[in-house]
Amino acid sequence: MSDPVEPCRDFDFQQGRWNVRHRRLTARLAGCTSWEEFPGTSEQRPLLGGNGNIEDNLLHLPGGTYRAVALRSHDPASGSWAIWWLDGRAPHRLDVPVIGRFENGVGRFHADDVLDGRPVRLRFLWLGTDGDTPRWEQALSPDGGASWETNWTMEFTRA
Repeated sequence: MSDPVEPCRDFDFQQGRWNVRHRRLTARLAGCTSWEEFPGTSEQRPLLGGNGNIEDNLLHLPGGTYRAVALRSHDPASGSWAIWWLDGRAPHRLDVPVIGRFENGVGRFHADDVLDGRPVRLRFLWLGTDGDTPRWEQALSPDGGASWETNWTMEFTRA
């Protein structure tokens, strides 16, 4: 018996093993211009017959190494993806899911979240997914999306 729904191929570019160059602001939404860089690895494999995937990450932060996963699932009815983040330092808490889709080669995903007790808009971008070096960016907006501060980037190269 075959799967009832054709798999969505949006995240096929990321399947396999990767070396990751992380770059993040040392403070978020604080006018900070100081960045820290650190290495990591990532491995992604499909789930749910191709309509989902899991990305297992090892991050070597300056303050210590930790693991985290991104869990993604596609809803064929809406055409959107949901992405949850599970951080090994808080293993019983899934972050709020970002919801979105790929259009014209760019993945855009958003959620409402809270930072230090204040509401923020969260955005993930997937860029360069048609080449050998995809890039992920995370940004926060304190004003409902009128302005954005990119606070974390990940540059992927095949392991």
